[in-house]
Amino acid sequence: MLSSLSACHMLWYLHLCADAGITVSSYEDNAEGRMVETKSGGGHFDKVTLKPIVSIGENDDSELATSLHEKAHSLCFIANSVNFEVACEADIRYG
Repeated sequence: MLSSLSACHMLWYLHLCADAGITVSSYEDNAEGRMVETKSGGGHFDKVTLKPIVSIGENDDSELATSLHEKAHSLCFIANSVNFEVACEADIRYG
């Protein structure tokens, strides 16, 4: 589940960056999920936090790069299909 959410967000983000002329030289996500155990012994996710670390070109706009994560999140069909919170804590770096 974490990998699917992370991959969907990444693909949308990279697409949006390409359209905006932002060069992404590296992208890594250390997504975390929190699960709740039910009385029956099963469980479910109640929150996932994506934590992408993105390196962009030295001349690129970091504020735009950050805002594109919000747009990618709104477009991600997997994040829009789950019944728990999906948050994104992006770290934009130059390099």
